[in-house]
Amino acid sequence: MNLRAVDLNLLVALDALLRERHVTRAAERIGLSQPAMSNALARLRQLFNDELLVRSATGMQLTPRGEELGRSIQPLLRQITRVFDTDAGFDANRSRRTFTIRLSDLLELLLLPPLLQLLKTEGPSLGLDVVHLPPEMTVDALEKDDVDLAVSMGLEHSNAIRSEPLFVDRMVCVMRRSHPLARRELTLESFLAQRHLRVAMSPTDLRFVDDVLAQRKLERQVALNVPHWLIVPHILACTNLVSVMSARYAAAIAGRTLVFRELPFASEPFEWRLYWHRRHERNQPNAWLRDAVRKACQRSGIDQRY
Repeated sequence: MNLRAVDLNLLVALDALLRERHVTRAAERIGLSQPAMSNALARLRQLFNDELLVRSATGMQLTPRGEELGRSIQPLLRQITRVFDTDAGFDANRSRRTFTIRLSDLLELLLLPPLLQLLKTEGPSLGLDVVHLPPEMTVDALEKDDVDLAVSMGLEHSNAIRSEPLFVDRMVCVMRRSHPLARRELTLESFLAQRHLRVAMSPTDLRFVDDVLAQRKLERQVALNVPHWLIVPHILACTNLVSVMSARYAAAIAGRTLVFRELPFASEPFEWRLYWHRRHERNQPNAWLRDAVRKACQRSGIDQRY
């Protein structure tokens, strides 16, 4: 392939098409008309000698070549963006850059509302691409430059990764307000007698609950494992299951339906931390993003100690 004959704007269109899997939505994503995006898709099919997107009963689906390109196009576009978006030229108020951040759905609830409020005034044209990765994949993504920043806890990483504390948290037990235990002190005996909902991807559950209990040769009754936090409040609200979770998250979801109680055993507080790669230590856009996340925490009050 002759690279001099390739229009780089086609790569932007390709990224939008592979993300949206819909011509009209892809056009809206990058500010093109629908006919212009259709033309871009035709040119891309010719360029790669592949259909890339094909119609099916459930909508547009990626071909194997489209899947392959989807895994490589985003890192490539980030590298190209950095070539032109230099440190000296970065202006958050004018930049149209999209940052990629690793957050769990729990952290999305805590951090995205204040962060988006900050971006509204300090970076109105900036975009965020949020990804949810398990701990080991988070470190790999930072090293491969697939993400600009990560918020997580307890990551094991090399000296190439930098980190700093963002805010302190602790684990609590959450149940519906009408639960038989909601108006009583939670004892170890009553805690172990309950059936529990556990989030399988959460390292906090294991480290600060199950491992602590195992040291005392105890274990809880896990009735349900789910992969994400989104469904947890809804399940707790309509069952007598209980769940151990971040106190910050519990406070955000409690409302009139749920209540939380202190754990009936010693469980150490822990830190949610910012993680970034050493290569971005003095990178102005990355430094601005780190500071934006810090400010968002300060403005929302979640950086304050319990």
